[in-house]
Amino acid sequence: MTPSESESLLERAYLEAVERVGDTDELRTRILDAAYEQFCRMGIRRSTMEDVARRAKVSRITVYRRFATKDALVEHVVRREFRRYFDRFLIDIEQAGTAADRVVLGFVSSLRAIRGNPLIGGLIAIEPDLVVPSMVADGGHTLATVRQFVAGQLRREQRAGHVSEELDIDLVAEMMVRVSASFLAVPSMVVDLDDDEQLAGIARRFLVPMLEPR
Repeated sequence: MTPSESESLLERAYLEAVERVGDTDELRTRILDAAYEQFCRMGIRRSTMEDVARRAKVSRITVYRRFATKDALVEHVVRREFRRYFDRFLIDIEQAGTAADRVVLGFVSSLRAIRGNPLIGGLIAIEPDLVVPSMVADGGHTLATVRQFVAGQLRREQRAGHVSEELDIDLVAEMMVRVSASFLAVPSMVVDLDDDEQLAGIARRFLVPMLEPR
């Protein structure tokens, strides 16, 4: 699939993870690595293309040849981190033995991976107005993409006979994603998001029952 302009950066990250798309441009990867380190250290707003070029040990013109604008560079860096999240998620859920366990592990793994990511988690905590609006005010693209990802996992469970054929996959995926997104976008005064056991308990109490059809 060729990404269209209407697709969010998360959609593209998801497609790259599923299709195992790699980056064979070593110079481009070097610039992305430098930008990632720069953004983690200084934040996006305080970083310039010159800063990235200096850290990558290339000229500013070289950076612009690969990425026409700072916004384009930021998008590619963040998209690569989401790609890594999708890759990690797929590996983590393989450790679980049942569909219920995979829902629990997926929920905990997702929150841990995103919040613990030095770039994305740091942006949510320090510069939330750069990240959170893209999660909730992009016409639903971001949530729809993650829902598509979760729905795909649930359909695999359904085909394997691990969940009922009567389960409304898209609705369940939508609810699961919205619960996870709310924890990421809005700090909780009740739930300790750094406590994996507490998160697992929440998943078993509220998410796992969704696997049972009405």
